Amino acid sequence: MTIYSVHSICCIGAGYVGGPTMAVIADRCPHITVTVVDLNDSRIEAWNNPDLNQLPIYEPGLEAVISRARGRNLFFSTSVNEAIASADMVFISVNTPTKNKGIGAGQASDLRWVEACARQVAQYAQGHTVVIEKSTLPVRTAAVIKAILDTPQCQPGENEALPTFSVLSNPEFLAEGTAIRDLEQPDRVLIGGDDEVAVDALSTIYSYWVPTEKILRTNLWSSELSKLIANAFLAQRISSINSVAALCESTGADVREVALAIGTDSRIGSKFLSAGPGFGGSCFKKDILNLVYLCRHFSLPEVAAYWEQVIELNNWQQNRIAGLLVQRLFGTVTGKRLAILGFAFKADTNDTRESPAISISLDLLEEGAQLAIHDPKVDPLQIARDLHKSPSNSSAGLNGEGTWQFSPTVRDAVQGADAVLILTEWDQYRKLNWQELAEIMRAPAWVFDTRSVVDPVEIAEAGLLMWRLGEGVD
Repeated sequence: MTIYSVHSICCIGAGYVGGPTMAVIADRCPHITVTVVDLNDSRIEAWNNPDLNQLPIYEPGLEAVISRARGRNLFFSTSVNEAIASADMVFISVNTPTKNKGIGAGQASDLRWVEACARQVAQYAQGHTVVIEKSTLPVRTAAVIKAILDTPQCQPGENEALPTFSVLSNPEFLAEGTAIRDLEQPDRVLIGGDDEVAVDALSTIYSYWVPTEKILRTNLWSSELSKLIANAFLAQRISSINSVAALCESTGADVREVALAIGTDSRIGSKFLSAGPGFGGSCFKKDILNLVYLCRHFSLPEVAAYWEQVIELNNWQQNRIAGLLVQRLFGTVTGKRLAILGFAFKADTNDTRESPAISISLDLLEEGAQLAIHDPKVDPLQIARDLHKSPSNSSAGLNGEGTWQFSPTVRDAVQGADAVLILTEWDQYRKLNWQELAEIMRAPAWVFDTRSVVDPVEIAEAGLLMWRLGEGVD
């Protein structure tokens, strides 16, 4: 029986998935050399930075894993071709953004980087190589990769055999903020493929720390689709509880109490029932749009419309929050200072992709607000890119022009503010001294809590007005 022996792994893509995943594999499999490659020089330099606080992504527990494996059997490099040539197994973990033009624009995934990787692997791989889809991809993408790999990219030498390939799907199920825990203690590892020997080889790697019963095997197409469906179901729950939050506000109910009541039902469960400003991150919106595109492609318009509504309600929630804030501040925020606490799409990450804070801030800037933004991990340069606007330390007054500035501390952001808007559930926001903060705000001052992180009694005792998402008024 043929057995694929894996001594060297190459991962193409040093982003939020590739970096942490390969770090954990290297940590748990010290006998395997793991090389993460990327064409972005600055990103690779950041991964190799001796100061672990300067890694390109923030993820609890990542620094410890990197410190154990980097330089031992974990390496970060821009030498892509060399890493492919020496690898027994290649993971493709590159970005698959939503297309912004052409057929499927706004919904379908842009697979240009996946195709480029497949062609590069086909050209430089040697011997037999197991190629693994790690990026989130549409169903049947593996067929495209196979077609490229099975087409000779060059003529072999006189004594040189053409390389051969096996293609597997191994989607990631990571939540930013808990990615290392998710990798070290996964609910499941999914491996899709029809080459049982290749599946065994990848399964053996995970079995060094993952119980065998948690390693699931499917065909390629089920594996690819499972990733999209998992994210769609999670996003659906968020949109569902946010729709309930709006109803609670109108009826006098409290969404936290409703969530507790329904979450204790074992058929429903309590996870993803926290109402908030909407889902963000790199996957949910992109994957649902991809799912919508696939449903329309396979002539399932009713199914497409169902999933599209999940995104529409998420957008509505963010617009609703900005509108409620304006309404409670006497119908206008022009020239008013608003402290935005939290810009990352969730706590324990510095990722702002599709963050609710972006659309809400843009709505408030359009209304002429003066935003003071604080986040403990997000770089001000990233905020400027997301808002398409440079920061300004000068107030535009009542001329209607919205401006923003970055505040290094919460106190700096709140100084002179008419309102505080909490958009990310960072733990430090749960411990603020509202008595002290109320003294430096402009009365009548508001606290808008979209994450249920502050104590309403403490807010009231500080003399502040409060609106909390999903809380009705009797």
